Amino acid sequence: MPRSQVLKPTDVPRSPVVLLLVDVINPLQFPNAGGLVREAVRAAAKISKLKAKLKSRNIPAIYANDNYGTWQSEFSDILVECMGLSGPRGEIARTLAPSEKDLVILKPQHSAFHSTPLQHLLDRMEAEKLIIVGFATDMCVMLSATDARMSGYSVWVPSDCTAAENPSRKAFALRHLRQSFKCSVRASTGRMVSDD
Repeated sequence: MPRSQVLKPTDVPRSPVVLLLVDVINPLQFPNAGGLVREAVRAAAKISKLKAKLKSRNIPAIYANDNYGTWQSEFSDILVECMGLSGPRGEIARTLAPSEKDLVILKPQHSAFHSTPLQHLLDRMEAEKLIIVGFATDMCVMLSATDARMSGYSVWVPSDCTAAENPSRKAFALRHLRQSFKCSVRASTGRMVSDD
């Protein structure tokens, strides 16, 4: 079973670019989740390919995951539960399970920055650009991206590496990120990340 890396303070990787995966280990069990699940399966395959490409360039990954209101839980518990789900929900978790060197933080609210150590961790990593992927485009991804921009980071939200409950909500969120917050929303295929 993949486990996130437990780091000593001196072991935090330095990188100007960081991949931030928002709520990708997720049971997706709420009313009207069907549309999101279908889109998340497609997005998970794209995220997995992008993550592998970035890993080959030594770009580290941070998982920012909801704790689902269970303050006694650990990420490993959430991962085991999600990977054990049947159907596409379990498939998504198995596809996107972290590797040993990936970092993990738990978040209590929508944004990966709100009441988490993410900002401190990114400072230690000397990050300048965030690549933000995950679910849902119009909620946790969008709020994490806007907080990242307000914190001074360059942000790329690959359009094919996010999912929302329906296409119109996804399109609205991506348009808002591009127009109002100057985030790149180009797809994960094509140019390398340094071209943004």
